[in-house]
Amino acid sequence: MAGQTSTPPRNKTSLDRTLQKSEEVAADVQRASDNLAVVSTVLEQELPDEIQVGEVAQAIEHTSQLEEKLAKSAEKLAEVNAALSEEIEKRLEVTAERDESQALAEKLKAKIQTNGSN
Repeated sequence: MAGQTSTPPRNKTSLDRTLQKSEEVAADVQRASDNLAVVSTVLEQELPDEIQVGEVAQAIEHTSQLEEKLAKSAEKLAEVNAALSEEIEKRLEVTAERDESQALAEKLKAKIQTNGSN
């Protein structure tokens, strides 16, 4: 778009790599949760109530509990990833500000040296 400056590509930091891995894990956990939800639904709907006793009933309940735990884990991972992404952005901003300050200090130093030698 006109008027927008694009940021140059930067090298991936260890935080970037960590975020990428964490996002991959979050996607895997979410897929597992979705798959388990399907299994749980099928078990509950396809097995008649008279069969859903004993170990089968326990397995269905355990599947439901695992589904909930996976869903909560996926949510927590999403929150962690958002916080990590935010931290990366803050660090990029601080680094840019530091670089600007260093460049200004170098200019001032050069100006002082030039004025001092006159």
